[in-house]
Amino acid sequence: MLPKQELLEGCRDPQGIKTLLELSETVLRTWQPLWSPFLSAPLREEAVGRLLELAELQVHSDGGRQGAERQRLLISRRCEVNDVLERHPLPVMGLEVEGNFLFDPLEPEDMRTAIASLGISDGEIGDIWIRGDRGAQALCTPEAAAALNGKTSHVREVEIQMEQRGVEMLQLPSIRTTKRFTSVEASCRLDAIASAGFGISRARVLQQIRSGRLRLNWQAVRLASKSLSSGDRLQLQDRGSLEVLSLELTKRDRWRVTMERS
Repeated sequence: MLPKQELLEGCRDPQGIKTLLELSETVLRTWQPLWSPFLSAPLREEAVGRLLELAELQVHSDGGRQGAERQRLLISRRCEVNDVLERHPLPVMGLEVEGNFLFDPLEPEDMRTAIASLGISDGEIGDIWIRGDRGAQALCTPEAAAALNGKTSHVREVEIQMEQRGVEMLQLPSIRTTKRFTSVEASCRLDAIASAGFGISRARVLQQIRSGRLRLNWQAVRLASKSLSSGDRLQLQDRGSLEVLSLELTKRDRWRVTMERS
């Protein structure tokens, strides 16, 4: 049995880690590698760190595309031969979601909510990306793709149609490249730096904070006025991460902020 209490101590997401520990115990008992559900980036980062403390286990992460934010973990015994990934490839399918969003701009979270309304759990859906005003594409488990194939639903007033696709048939979004840049701001407030770093309005930053999609060092943040420091990292779901590299006070009492977005 795994030392669950010790591994759960201080967890940011104890229920999520507990589920993965139970999966790990099954792997140890049956000697069969298993894939986890799709995990959020903070849960995946925390899970990998904790599971790798166990000498008996090894962990591989894959989200179906390079740079995926939401990924699944393949948990196996460390003594498994090197071709474990060849014998247990990532179970993933693509999903095409079509709708006319010319007059009603779409966000990935809108699509995730619509899919969830059809009885699909969060762990069955990976990354979602918007395709202009035509709808979206997504990565999901094969079971979710089969269940959604041919289904219709609505995002607000817009009807959407869903069809499963092979991943090779999707138009995957471009890989996010790391970008370093500088901005001069009136303060070190979170909303000011997030607005400049992610290229969205401060009003939009407030919306992201209220919805829980903007995190500071992987923790939920509620105060837009919170001051940031060098080394702080902001994570915005479906938009990547932003690290504050340096903060320098200018002669005009403004702040020169050097950031790196990835």
